[in-house]
Amino acid sequence: MTTITLKIPDRLLERLDRAAAIAKLSRSAVVRAAIEDGLVDVESGDGSCFDLAGDLAGSIKGLPSDLATDPKYMEDFGQ
Repeated sequence: MTTITLKIPDRLLERLDRAAAIAKLSRSAVVRAAIEDGLVDVESGDGSCFDLAGDLAGSIKGLPSDLATDPKYMEDFGQ
């Protein structure tokens, strides 16, 4: 196996340590699993639109909260 070095924020290290303790695995094992999971999604294109753009949901302030369900916003939609 090849060794790599990376820098991560302290908060992420705390999360990594908690995940490793819960799973009773080493930090390295948890990082390898996370990388494997992330690369599979990217390589295969798996995942929903929300998975791919979920960080954008709710990111625009000032929009109506009921945009998808209020009939007045749906007039002429799909025509």
